[in-house]
Amino acid sequence: MSRIKDMTTGSITKHILTFAFPLIVSSIGQQLYMIADTSIVGLGVGLKALAAVGATDWIYWLILFTIIGFTQGFSTFTARYFGEKNYEKVNKSIAMSALLSLFVGIVVTVLGLLCAKPLLSFMNTPPDILRNATLYITTMISGTLIITAYNMAASILRAFGDGKSPLIAMVIAAILNVLLDLIFVLLFKWGIFGAAIASVISQGVSFVYCYIQIRKIEVVRLTKESFAIDFKETREMFKFGVPIAFQHIIINISGIILQSTINLQGSIFIAGYTATNKLYGLLECSAAAIGITLTTFVAQNYGANNLKRVRKGVLISGIFSVFMATFIAIIMILFGKYFLMLFIKAQENGAQEALRVAHRYLIIMTSSLIVLYLIYIYRNTLQAMQISVWSMFSGFTECLVRIFMAKKMIHIIGIDAIFLSEPLAWAAALAGIYIPYLFYKRKLLH
Repeated sequence: MSRIKDMTTGSITKHILTFAFPLIVSSIGQQLYMIADTSIVGLGVGLKALAAVGATDWIYWLILFTIIGFTQGFSTFTARYFGEKNYEKVNKSIAMSALLSLFVGIVVTVLGLLCAKPLLSFMNTPPDILRNATLYITTMISGTLIITAYNMAASILRAFGDGKSPLIAMVIAAILNVLLDLIFVLLFKWGIFGAAIASVISQGVSFVYCYIQIRKIEVVRLTKESFAIDFKETREMFKFGVPIAFQHIIINISGIILQSTINLQGSIFIAGYTATNKLYGLLECSAAAIGITLTTFVAQNYGANNLKRVRKGVLISGIFSVFMATFIAIIMILFGKYFLMLFIKAQENGAQEALRVAHRYLIIMTSSLIVLYLIYIYRNTLQAMQISVWSMFSGFTECLVRIFMAKKMIHIIGIDAIFLSEPLAWAAALAGIYIPYLFYKRKLLH
C-alpha cells in the first residue's frame, strides 16, 4: 500500500506537489524519448524522413488521445470509489475498465488502419513523403492495443494516487526505446519503420511493469466475478468516457484539417513545423501531469464530499500551473533555437529555412502557454466531478477556431495564420470550459 495515496486528508499542497512531480518527470521522460526517436530519424535519415513522421502527427494523436480520453474517464470511477472506501466497486471498476479498454482498442485499431491512407491523401501529403508516412502511421496504429493497455494500467495506478510506478515504467521504456532506435534505425537501417517498432515495443514493456504494480495493491482483488459484465456500470463508464474522448477526436480532426493546409507548403515547411511540434509535447507535458494530478485529487475528495478541499486544490493547482507555464516559456524563448537543432542537420539543403519556420512557430506558441495550462485545470476538475460534456464543448470551440485559421485566415494574413492557430484555439477552449466551471463551482462546490 506504500505507493497508494489517500488525498482526502493531510496537506493539500503536499499531496498535489508530491503526486504531480513524478508525473511531470514521467511525462518529460516520455517526451524526451519521443524527441530522441524523432532526432534519430531527422539526423540519421534526413529532412524528408522527419517530414514523413511529422505528416502523421495529427492522425497518431487522434488515435492516442482517443485512447487516453477513454482510459482516463474510466479510471475516474476507480478514484472516486477509492475516495469512498468502497473497495468492492473499486475492483469492479478496474475489471470493467479492462473490458471497455479492450473493446475501444480493437475498434480504434480497425478504424485507424482503414482510414490512415485516405486521411494522408486528404491531408495533401506531398508525394515525396507519402510512402514513408503511410508505413510509419500504419505500423504505429498496429500497436494500438499495446498503447491502450499501457494507458489503462497507468490511469488505474494514478487513480490510487500512485504516480511513481508510471514514472518508473516510463524510464524503463525511454531507455529501451532509444536503444532500439539506435539498433533498428542506424544499425539495421530500417528507417522510420524501425522507429515505429521501437516505440510500440517500449510501450508494451511499460504496460507489463504497470500491470505487475497493480497486482501488488492490497485492495485490488480481481476474481472471475469481478469480470462478470455489469451493464449498468459499463454503461455509466462508457457514457462518461465518450465526451472526453470525443473532445480529443474533434480537436484532432481540426488538426488534420490544419495539417492539410500545412502540407501544401512543401516538405521543408513540414519538417520545420514537425520539429516544433515535437517540442510541443515537452511544453504540454507538465500541464497534462498537473491535470492528471487534479483529476485524482478532485475525484477522491469529491467522492468523500470534501468540497472545501476541492476548491483549495483547484486554486493551488492553478497557481502552480501559471508558474510552470511561465518558467517553460522563458526557457524556450531563450534557448528554443538550440533545442530545434536536435531534429535538423544545419548542413542539409533546406535546413535553414526549416529552422526559421520552426523557431517562429515556437516563439508564438510558447508566448501563450499559460492559456493551455489553465485549460487542463478547469477541464480536469469538471471531469473528476463526472461532468464531462463541457470538455466536448470546449474541444468543439477549439476545433472551429483552428479550422477557421487554416482555411480562411490563411488567405488574409498568410502563413502566420498557421502559427497563430494553436494559441487562438487554446483561448477559445479556455473560454468554453472556464465559464461552465464557474457555474458548477457555485452550484456544487459551495
